[in-house]
Amino acid sequence: MTQKTYHHSVQIYYEDTDHSGVVYHPNFLKYFERAREHVIDSQRLNTLWNEKGIGFAVYKANLTFQEGVEFAEICDIRTSFIIDGKYKTLWRQEVWRPGATRAAVVGDIEMVCLDKNKQLQPLPLEIMEALQAS
Repeated sequence: MTQKTYHHSVQIYYEDTDHSGVVYHPNFLKYFERAREHVIDSQRLNTLWNEKGIGFAVYKANLTFQEGVEFAEICDIRTSFIIDGKYKTLWRQEVWRPGATRAAVVGDIEMVCLDKNKQLQPLPLEIMEALQAS
């Protein structure tokens, strides 16, 4: 992964939890998506889609749940990545609870670049430059 780790704070709301007050597992994918969007930049992603018809999709996601995350906690989403060839990026994302000694949830996410016809496309130069500069 990259040497740099990005941090994104997430407030856990009641609506994110199940009947026991623990985050419902699919919501971690939303937290990870938001954190990646902050790394790449929402405006850059929007421009890329609207002007070039290119976007990103999750190709593979592997989540490991090591402990529960609860209502009202403010967690740190730690994100790092590598560019893995012409079409793909690999992201390591972790959810850290306040005062924790290990990540509560670890996600390994593979993203691919696609056009509006869902055809694989090389990573755009502006994305490559932005990710390598970060």
